[in-house]
Amino acid sequence: METTPWLSPTPAHTGPRSEAITDDDLAELWRRQIMIPVEGVSRLALRDNYTAGRSNGKIHGALDILAPKGTPVMAAADHVIGRLFEGPIGGIVIYAYDDASRFVYYYAHLDRYRRGLAVGDRVAKGSVIGYVGTTGNAPPDTPHLHFQVMKRGRGRAWWDGPAINPFSYFAFDGIRP
Repeated sequence: METTPWLSPTPAHTGPRSEAITDDDLAELWRRQIMIPVEGVSRLALRDNYTAGRSNGKIHGALDILAPKGTPVMAAADHVIGRLFEGPIGGIVIYAYDDASRFVYYYAHLDRYRRGLAVGDRVAKGSVIGYVGTTGNAPPDTPHLHFQVMKRGRGRAWWDGPAINPFSYFAFDGIRP
């Protein structure tokens, strides 16, 4: 595993990992030094629910980060906003990607977007992009952010690549700079 002089070695990925996710992908995700994207949430308080089972027999493939409705959701890394969407499952969602178009970051069940947020916006790590909610299929009494990191998919569905468990790759707590 390759490291940058100021970084500790790349953490091990926990849970199932697609063959499409390479050790180099994981090292690059670690170099990005992502932050927990919910304001006030520390790494010590975070629970790894990536492998939690779902009714369809699959795993969750993301982290649910519980917080009061309206808590600011921040960009986990420097992003470009790629897609703003509202649907029956994720509710109000944001898809963002990094400048190298290597990773996609998915933020779901938002209450709302930050005012003025638009596709194509460049946002810095720690910038508020939305607010925790219960939209989509989230239980109305359990506000949370459904957060997923994926390797960018190929073709038109760039937002639908293989998932990476971000739990071990958070370098910073959810504290705005």
